[in-house]
Parts: sequence; C-alpha cells; structure tokens
Amino acid sequence: MTQRRSDHRYEKADDEGDALEWVDQVMATVAQEVRRRRKELNWSAQDLADRCAEIGHPIPRNVIANMESGRRSNLPLVDVMILAEALNTPPVCLIYPVGYVEDVQRLPLQDPIPALTALSWFTGEETELGADDDMLRYFRAHQAAQEQLRNARRDEEYARYHAKTAPGADRRAEALRSQARAAEAADDAENRLHRVRAFIEEEGVTPPYLWPEIAGPIDPSGTDPGTTEENDL
Repeated sequence: MTQRRSDHRYEKADDEGDALEWVDQVMATVAQEVRRRRKELNWSAQDLADRCAEIGHPIPRNVIANMESGRRSNLPLVDVMILAEALNTPPVCLIYPVGYVEDVQRLPLQDPIPALTALSWFTGEETELGADDDMLRYFRAHQAAQEQLRNARRDEEYARYHAKTAPGADRRAEALRSQARAAEAADDAENRLHRVRAFIEEEGVTPPYLWPEIAGPIDPSGTDPGTTEENDL
C-alpha cells in the first residue's frame, strides 16, 4: 500500500481505491499539461481541435474541453499521441511534465517519485530495464556508435587538414597527434558498431539503417559476436 496526504497527516489507502485514484491522477496530469501547453501557445480548444484534424486524427473541441475539465472518463493512448504532436511536445512530457510537476506516482500502490525518474523509466533509459536482452539497449548503442564514428571521422579530417597547413613543426606535430587520437576513436567506434549489429542480427532482428556517410566500411557479416561480451555494448 502507499500513503497519501490528508489534512497534513498520512493515512493508509486501500489497494483498490489507490489504483482508481492513480488512474484519475494520470488523466488529470495529462489534461492539465494539455491545457497549460495550449494556453502557452495562445490557442483555443477549437484551435487545438483543428490542429488534431490536420494531423489526421480529429479530436473534437468538446472532447478536449471535457478532458481539461475532468469530465471525460477515459483518455486513449492514440489521443495522447495526437495531442502531443499538435502541441509540439513529446507524448511522454504530457504524462510526466518534468519541471511543471515535481513528484508523480509512477504506478498504483507506489510512493511518489520525481517526475524525471518516472520519465526515464517510461522511456527505457534506466539501466536495470531489460539489462540482459533488451533490444532497445542494442538500438541505442547502435545510435551512439554511429554518432561517435561520425564525429571521430570529422575530427580526424579536421586534424589532417591542420597537419598539412600548420605553419611550424610544433603545430604540425600537435595536429598529427590529434589526428592519431581521432583515428583511434574512429576505429573503436567502428568496431563497436560491428559488434552491436552482430548482436542485433543474432537475435533475428534487422539492424538499423546506417547513415550514408559511415555505411561504406561497415560489414557486419565479418564480425564475430562471440569475441566480445554483450555487456560491453
């Protein structure tokens, strides 16, 4: 059971009542954030309804008004997604409005926690989530390796240019050292990208598309996922 504040004292809430209260709290948080964001944009409820229709999933003005006032009894996930797009904000920020709500009850029968912590759980950023075989972790590692490789190659090219155009021996030597460090970082990132793509394929999943500027030398068919521990990803 969790505890809730009542007249500045805490009292136990029964499990069923707590679960129903949690549902109401989630809906109220989304409704309040929709209203706050709509007002921030100087939009009327009709303006928001029009924008939802433009996106392709109409949400009538009266439905939006009933949601914001608490008269709507349900809030489908698809509506949250459309409202977020219309309001130019991530859907998760309607559920966990970091900065506007301090603590939230992540799940029923749990004590409130910081909104940012709850958001990290929702988006899968917690390291404990699926630590053994989480495909989301693989794809994030793939994205990070691509970014590292692209940046390292840019740094290497930049240092190579400065090595060629350096006005003196000392400046040229420093540029060559920078070039060598960037080349090493690029090699590390390329090897990491090989490994993570091999792990993804080993799970029977198609790896993400490679960015055109780094796709050339990446050949996952030549990698051996057994040579590296999965946790290194």
